[in-house]
Amino acid sequence: PVIPCVVSEWSVWSGCAEPCKTTYRVRRRHVIQEPRNGGEACPPLEERAGCVEYWTQQGTECKQSLIPALITTGGFGKARKKRSAADGNERAGYCVEFQLVAITPGCLQSEHSYTHWMQYLREGHTVCVECQHPALDSRSLHCYGDGSGSKKNQLLHWQAVGNPRCKGTWRRIRQLDTCSCPSVHSFLFI
Repeated sequence: PVIPCVVSEWSVWSGCAEPCKTTYRVRRRHVIQEPRNGGEACPPLEERAGCVEYWTQQGTECKQSLIPALITTGGFGKARKKRSAADGNERAGYCVEFQLVAITPGCLQSEHSYTHWMQYLREGHTVCVECQHPALDSRSLHCYGDGSGSKKNQLLHWQAVGNPRCKGTWRRIRQLDTCSCPSVHSFLFI
């Protein structure tokens, strides 16, 4: 008989591969039953996802200038707010306005539906990035990469989640209680 491949459930996600830099985390599954007699082949056994750990293994905070801000589309925030309200973790957040200075060409090459938002990034535009739970760190009460503590006009780095070729630099303009940018220019810290 034809026997398809059978795999286990995914493991839990590992921690970040290295602290204080944009890296990855991993989850794995294993083969329970190898395919036989032309059965369906096994799916991938490992997945990686972007990850940043902002604390060293010794428990000290990483230097902010080393860490790019990780951002995603603001539309993700609606689902995030529903989840955090449901588990009682809703904390007041804030918003930071930045002026985009440089953008890599990789932002225009978004193949997946979840990366189409990157095509709206343009040099010179003002964007709003919201800091909300769970990206809002409970120890420092800020989001990493938000530019707090940076010098005036200092170029800061950002990277889009979901497309490692989409990154660039921006300048922090100001911090606000709420965001007021159009939806195509509204993002979230991860």
